[in-house]
Amino acid sequence: MLTVVRVHLPSDIPIVGCELTPYILLRRPDSLLISDDIPESAPVYGCFLRYKWYRIQSDKHVAMCSIHPSEQATLQCLACVKAKIPVAKSYHCSPKCFSDAWQHHRLLHERAASAVNANGNEENTGSGVNTSLTSLQSSGSLTNGTTPFPVVVTQRSGGETWFEVGRSKTYTPSADDIGHTLKFECAIINAVTKLTVGNASTMMSRVIPAPSPTPRRLISVSGVDIPLHLDLDSRLSSSGTFTVLSYNILSDAYATNELYSYCPSWALAWTYRRQNLLREIAGYRADIVCLQEVQSDHFEEFFAPELDKHGYQALFKRKTTEVISGNINTVDGCATFFRRDRFAHVKKYEVEFNKAAQSLTEALVPSAQKKTALNRLLKDNIALIVVLEAKFNSQGVDNTGKRQLVCVANTHVNVHQELKDVRLWQVHTLLKGLEKIAATADIPMLLCGDFNSAPGSAPHALVSMGKVDPMHPELAVDPFGILRPATKLTHHLPLVSAYTSFAQIPVVPGLAQKRRKLDPSTNEPLFTSCTKDHFGTLDYIFYSADSVTVESLLELLDEESLRKDTALPSPQWSSDHIALLAGFRCKPRTRR
Repeated sequence: MLTVVRVHLPSDIPIVGCELTPYILLRRPDSLLISDDIPESAPVYGCFLRYKWYRIQSDKHVAMCSIHPSEQATLQCLACVKAKIPVAKSYHCSPKCFSDAWQHHRLLHERAASAVNANGNEENTGSGVNTSLTSLQSSGSLTNGTTPFPVVVTQRSGGETWFEVGRSKTYTPSADDIGHTLKFECAIINAVTKLTVGNASTMMSRVIPAPSPTPRRLISVSGVDIPLHLDLDSRLSSSGTFTVLSYNILSDAYATNELYSYCPSWALAWTYRRQNLLREIAGYRADIVCLQEVQSDHFEEFFAPELDKHGYQALFKRKTTEVISGNINTVDGCATFFRRDRFAHVKKYEVEFNKAAQSLTEALVPSAQKKTALNRLLKDNIALIVVLEAKFNSQGVDNTGKRQLVCVANTHVNVHQELKDVRLWQVHTLLKGLEKIAATADIPMLLCGDFNSAPGSAPHALVSMGKVDPMHPELAVDPFGILRPATKLTHHLPLVSAYTSFAQIPVVPGLAQKRRKLDPSTNEPLFTSCTKDHFGTLDYIFYSADSVTVESLLELLDEESLRKDTALPSPQWSSDHIALLAGFRCKPRTRR
């Protein structure tokens, strides 16, 4: 007879919109352990498994804090209630919690007020950047089974009522579950008699709403109409303009409790992070999206199909596998998405730095050192380059009849800090490839990604200045001469970092704090990655300044607010990096 040995859930705290799939360990009559699902249509040893989910409701309603969702709420913002903002966002656990959150909380009120149309009819105020996860679920996904079924109520003692809410192995908590305890039950059923011959169950903590990240606004570089609040329906759509997002989303393979012990385990679970990331990415409504650290299986099974629903076409390049071993499906890579209504795919290039390293070693390194050189140079990194054709026209009469092309490079230069020569060589190799593409067409260049290089580093200097000072300290370590002579470390692409445009914003009231988020020596953000072990800028969006201009930038996060309770990732932000987004305008091209 089968027996249930263990029932384990991926998270002790269930979150609205995050699928729960228990791990069930069974023991067969021969004492072997299995974790297979056993449906009624294919019984094993004359038995099958039946699943049930219950919501246990107490006579006492418990509201949870919108900022610290594992804490019980003690106060409510009445202005939210009057503005008909989703009630879950109105709760706070303490006066200090409400006071600390006020700067961003008041944006909810402003958005609610602006959502009242000219006729006085209220529109949906919950469709902005901080939309809850449930808004991204289809209506059918919360039936938690193949077909809807009547709710079964079993009255229990002590003022509790058990509602049967699901009959499949997986369950997705809904807004109705907030504040209530869930119970999962797995029963072993005799296939002939249909009687229960064994069961096991597990209780969970109270269901909490998905934490709402701090809303981020789109800031106009001109300073004329700042600040522009970014919501789902607010994206640049005028002639010749488009937006680009770059984001290292933190691969699930790296999101371990050992590395990020300060982040609650439920917030590190992929079932939670994937929905939180999707909400954030889809909420920005960028025309072009460059993601790094996207696992192969997550691209195929989640991001590509989910972003397809939002109008995006997807392209992907997985890292090469000479270094990473194990399940090839969990190898991460770079994914580039673009809106089908704004761009069309023209061409795709794939850069494998390992292939370039093998060619370089063959040409430059003596035979006796080739093996050692390859061990240093083979680091599995890649770049994905996509040429797109805009479905909009640039401004200017001279552009009539000309195709507006855009070249977008997406890369993750993930090299150990002590291998600075390898990192610089990879960036130089990518730039030379982009130069070849630029030589074939009059095309704007965008270079996005996580370069693992701080402002002022040799790779940053090479990209943004076109050369590296021969006396730069990072050139001192070059055991195989791959960087010599230093005069070869050049390129002729007029690349500029988009976020340095923040320094151009006119000094007007309300914008002084934006400048404080920049490094005064480089005009780059103070940080794009914030963990307990690292604080600094590693991510960039570079653009060719001769063909496009920066019109707007997504505001940067505040270090103090991030570090007040925790670093990244956190329940609010599901990566150890922050997203960068820039709005560009194509410059009119002259006839040649």
